[in-house]
Amino acid sequence: MGEFIGLVAVLMIFGIPLSAIWTSHKQKVAKMQMEATAEQTAEKAAQYASKIQSLEDRVRVLERIVTDGGYDVATQIEALRDTRRVEDTGSGVPLGLESRERA
Repeated sequence: MGEFIGLVAVLMIFGIPLSAIWTSHKQKVAKMQMEATAEQTAEKAAQYASKIQSLEDRVRVLERIVTDGGYDVATQIEALRDTRRVEDTGSGVPLGLESRERA
C-alpha cells in the first residue's frame, strides 16, 4: 500500500496527473475496440458480398432459362408434376422380387 502512495506522490511531483494517465488508457482501449469492430464488420461485409454474388449468378441462370425462346417453362413444369403423380400413386408393374424361384 505504501508503494502505491509513493508512486502517486512521485507522479504528482513530476506533474503527471492521474486523470491524464486514466484518460490515455481509456483512449487506447476505445481504439482497440473500434479496430476489432471494424475488422468484424469487414469480414461480415465480405461474406455478404460472396452470398450476393452467388444469388446474382443464380438469377442470371434463371433469366437465361426463362428468356430462351426454345424453352417452354410451362411444359417442363407440367412434366415434373406428371412425374410426381406417377411416383406418388405407385403405378407401374411390380417386379415380385420376393417370390423368385431359386435355382
